[in-house]
Amino acid sequence: MPVSNSVDREETGPSVTDGDERDRESTDGLPINELFYSLQGEGTLAGVPSVFVRTSGCNLRCWFCDSYHTSWEPTHAWLDLEAILAEIESYEQAEHVVLTGGEPMIHEGCVDLLETLAERGYHTTVETNGTIPRDAPIDLASISPKLESSTPTPDRDPKGEGEWAERHENDRIDLEALTDLVESYDFQLKFVVTDEEDLPEILELLADLRDAAAVPIRDDDVLLMPEGATRERLEDTRSRVAQLAMDHGFRYTPRLHVDLWNDAPET
Repeated sequence: MPVSNSVDREETGPSVTDGDERDRESTDGLPINELFYSLQGEGTLAGVPSVFVRTSGCNLRCWFCDSYHTSWEPTHAWLDLEAILAEIESYEQAEHVVLTGGEPMIHEGCVDLLETLAERGYHTTVETNGTIPRDAPIDLASISPKLESSTPTPDRDPKGEGEWAERHENDRIDLEALTDLVESYDFQLKFVVTDEEDLPEILELLADLRDAAAVPIRDDDVLLMPEGATRERLEDTRSRVAQLAMDHGFRYTPRLHVDLWNDAPET
């Protein structure tokens, strides 16, 4: 169930604006950009058939975002909880649900959805940038802290406006929120990596998080994922990121959906 760029936001429900996502108080559904059945492409559950619920709206703006129409130009239809659940349950073979975005945790309505999915016996993964914790049942928190290399500086801003660089840089790491998430859930820390220049920041963040958290953070909990939303781009990054994972004792995660379907929607 894709949502096209031409969706009329006034007809489909409340809009999600660039600046107000975190303050949403509505629990009457969620802004849905896509809802589809595919294979999990990343992380420890790579290859598992899953229903993906992709919300629209994000509090950050990574310049390489592979879900452009959930962040830079949010597009969505507003669906109530029952409509979302009905669509999920239409995929009768699926036992796993992935709540992703954008940044799904900016929406208070995600809590109701996760609670209901838990009641109905689904395994849930939440893909989050780690800046907004929620009190909700989550089987796997897939936390992807954003490195400095993600910041949309003027020379790599997709819209060429440069207005998000400072805000993104200020908000991209929240150690208190990260600590809350790793202490509350089974987790994986998934870093998008371009090259070895990203590693010092990852190592420093891990040291800070290990000092702050009351739970162990093993090297096996850390996954390095090559930056790239197309097969062509992954060809440039995957080999060196795999080598970095081996050099530092971290796990390497592919992007199976890109390898299989390139940058097609609903994958």
